[in-house]
Amino acid sequence: MPDRNQTAHSQRRSRTIVRTITIGGKFTPIEYEELSKIASDGGQLLSEWAREVLLREAQAEESNLHLISEVVGLQLLLMNTLAPMARGEKISAEQFQRIVKSVQSTKVKAAEEMLSRCRQPKEA
Repeated sequence: MPDRNQTAHSQRRSRTIVRTITIGGKFTPIEYEELSKIASDGGQLLSEWAREVLLREAQAEESNLHLISEVVGLQLLLMNTLAPMARGEKISAEQFQRIVKSVQSTKVKAAEEMLSRCRQPKEA
């Protein structure tokens, strides 16, 4: 008896997915041959392979934002706690909790801003 995952997978595959939007790009003959070979080696049509790569990259970008947000959050936490300590000040438990809440609420926006700055072309 097939398990639920196998049944769900075969039901999904039996449904026809209608894709109506096309995204194109221009390639040299050498680039086209290279991409076609990669797709063929993986047992896929070039269009299927390209769709998977584009979607995987789009999802990776979202995943990267999550990871970068956590790193930025750690950076903010360290800067906001170590700076007062370096000046010889003590941080109370309440102050630390406020810092943590502030970092939690601002880390994603700070990471987005940082990524935005990194994506901007550098002026010569």
